[in-house]
Amino acid sequence: MPEAATKPAVVPDPGPQPKPQPKDDERWEKAWGLPCNVSIEIPALEFTVEKLLRLEPKSIVRTQWTTSANLPLKVNGELIAWCEFEVLGNRLAVRLTELAL
Repeated sequence: MPEAATKPAVVPDPGPQPKPQPKDDERWEKAWGLPCNVSIEIPALEFTVEKLLRLEPKSIVRTQWTTSANLPLKVNGELIAWCEFEVLGNRLAVRLTELAL
């Protein structure tokens, strides 16, 4: 029998290949040192500049925020998450509870 001529298999061109994505750490490396303003805003009715200037260590400020409600956490004025206060040793901290969409 005569041998059948074999054609090379045609492989379709996959088109442009996506660039390899850097790891998350590498993508954020440039941003790690950028300064930003982080704020947690708590409504305090009838809180005046005079009261602010008279604050001393262990002062208590009354707010309209309930203790069980999450607080808005903003970075550069943009809401990014919700958090709650937590005491760690003798320091006041916040724990992120939910990311804002």
